[in-house]
Amino acid sequence: MSRNVPSFTELLDGARHSAVHLEMRDAYGVAGEADDFGHWQRTGERDNDPESPHWGPWTSLIRRTVARGVVVRRARIVSEPVSDYIRYEHAGTRVNIEAGEQVRWLPRRQASDIALPGNDFWLLDDRLIRWNHFTGDGASGGGEISEDPAAAKLCAEAFEAVWERAIPHEDYRIG
Repeated sequence: MSRNVPSFTELLDGARHSAVHLEMRDAYGVAGEADDFGHWQRTGERDNDPESPHWGPWTSLIRRTVARGVVVRRARIVSEPVSDYIRYEHAGTRVNIEAGEQVRWLPRRQASDIALPGNDFWLLDDRLIRWNHFTGDGASGGGEISEDPAAAKLCAEAFEAVWERAIPHEDYRIG
């Protein structure tokens, strides 16, 4: 595993056919979302402008990636009833979809028999993994790159098993 972790822009710009992302935490404490999450908690309003300073860099990257023919899919395994953070994510997911991502949700109870890696990840072209490490309170603990074939196989199989069972965003109701 490498300590030299390329940016998401570099990773997605290098993808040739697929980029999948599996998220398995019920809460994240990523510094870049703190203000937006706090605003949502206070008001129930979410920034859903794809061109806003919060979203613009991401939506531009995803649109560019999808335009090259790369399929970008995101699956989220969530506990139910969902946490406030998952409600916040759900409220903003339409921006991911408008940019070109496909997003599905899987209730954690339906994932019990799926072999899952220990960390969230991005898998690019079924061979390059970007592990996303988080601290106990959900802050980013940094990323790590791996091209280990066995780990890539685990990630690909886990993602596909989750994707097959998961509910498309437009059909997932958080209650």
